[in-house]
Amino acid sequence: MKNKITRDKLVLPNSGNRLLLHSCCAPCSAEIMESIMFSKINFSILFYNPNIHPQREYLIRKRENINFASKYNIPFIDLDYDKDNWFIRAKGLEKEPERGLRCKICFDMRFERTALYAFENNFDTISSSLGISRWKDIKQINDCGRNAVSNYKNITYWEYNWRKKGGSERMIKISKREKFYQQEYCGCIYSLRDTNKHRLSKGKDIIRIGIKFYE
Repeated sequence: MKNKITRDKLVLPNSGNRLLLHSCCAPCSAEIMESIMFSKINFSILFYNPNIHPQREYLIRKRENINFASKYNIPFIDLDYDKDNWFIRAKGLEKEPERGLRCKICFDMRFERTALYAFENNFDTISSSLGISRWKDIKQINDCGRNAVSNYKNITYWEYNWRKKGGSERMIKISKREKFYQQEYCGCIYSLRDTNKHRLSKGKDIIRIGIKFYE
């Protein structure tokens, strides 16, 4: 069949057998989850995203992720909406651009919590759906992931490029198939501010939370 997309059989690095996948949202993680299930890898989802603002947006993204995981009986770990801690870490970085230092501290915070949970609950490998988005700096993400596991002897960060080999294309197809909520900014209050500023400069309306879905 023309343009047929096939999946590779994936194997965890360093002979790992239990993966903790940090998920930022259902649209980004669904393709990764399906690839991991196809590969018969034992994994759980961890949702820890205190950067997402406002809380309504956070709850929409989390609920959708829970629903997709439940569909396939994938264990879903829901950690605290630790937004006060996130704002403390982001203090002084309010004007940083996308992919700047504020994004680094945001990735660090989420990876550090993922690595700690993995250590406390006998996971030997961690990874994240963050890197599948073309809006993110994949090197920055991988650097943060490696740094987070450097404090733990027996945990590996799985540095896999989920965008390649049809991953990005499948991500969009799955999002349309599932009619996922289509968030229109990265997640934090500052990305919302900057996205709305750009939209207004182009004569577009500001973002309306909870309105747009994949079709």
